[in-house]
Amino acid sequence: MRRSFKEALESGDFVITSEVAPPKGTNLDKMQHHIDLLKDKVDGINMTDHQSSVMRFPSLGGCLEIKERGGEPILQMTCRDRNRIALQADLLLAYSRGIRNVLCLTGDAVPVGDHKEAKGVFDLDSTQLLKTIRLLESGKDLGGNNLEGAVEFCAGAIVTPEARPLEPQQIKFEKKIEAGAQFFQTQAIYDLDNFKNFMEYARQFKVKVLAGIVLLSSAKMAKYMTDNVPGIFVPQYLIDELAAAPKGGALGKGIEIAGRMIATLKKENICDGVHIMAIGKEEVVPDILAAVGL
Repeated sequence: MRRSFKEALESGDFVITSEVAPPKGTNLDKMQHHIDLLKDKVDGINMTDHQSSVMRFPSLGGCLEIKERGGEPILQMTCRDRNRIALQADLLLAYSRGIRNVLCLTGDAVPVGDHKEAKGVFDLDSTQLLKTIRLLESGKDLGGNNLEGAVEFCAGAIVTPEARPLEPQQIKFEKKIEAGAQFFQTQAIYDLDNFKNFMEYARQFKVKVLAGIVLLSSAKMAKYMTDNVPGIFVPQYLIDELAAAPKGGALGKGIEIAGRMIATLKKENICDGVHIMAIGKEEVVPDILAAVGL
């Protein structure tokens, strides 16, 4: 019997998670293929929740697929699209179907997505959602009503170690821990010296931190993220390394870079594990793990 994600976190082992994006439609073939590819190679699979404010098949539905196919799902739940009533109801449904892990997110702004006329809800934020989970575990809902059957989740959140200035992130990090976060998956990190500094700060708290590794598939992608995505910085030497790859070899170089970074994080015991984000190239996650020897 496979261990739970919570058991993996508590084991002291180097934990590996990855993520799968649901389809924009009802054809689940690709999503199911990616689940089957990853389920026996990682300790948990995140199912994204309308990532970048793009409407897709729901995260909860994707997590049920992971569960039914023998994987360990991590339900991503954003506060952008649902009010507190709907969020609590989805948590009850998730628990009743055997989903035990939740990553709490506030959510990207609506204008960056494909339904710009939609209205963002943001009734709660990620910290308040963490508090809501802990309240539901006590047998009460946000209205102060008793539940007929409570829940129990391994709940986590995100942090951005590359943010500058870092102090606001540290404040949010500590508030999320106070609200009940048991683990963090970070936004993409590439500067390991900066990340080591962050981890020296984070180690004073009893919480597990998984470093976010986004697969770099080209120098253009790396430069775009540095210039346009807040909280992500790809050092120039990595961009140059990707640019120097032979024609058709940039993806292979990106896999090598990801593997190299993960190997360093593990060998030097910098953090508790990694969260690998391949962004549409989930089929190469096993290649990244193979490059590390995992």
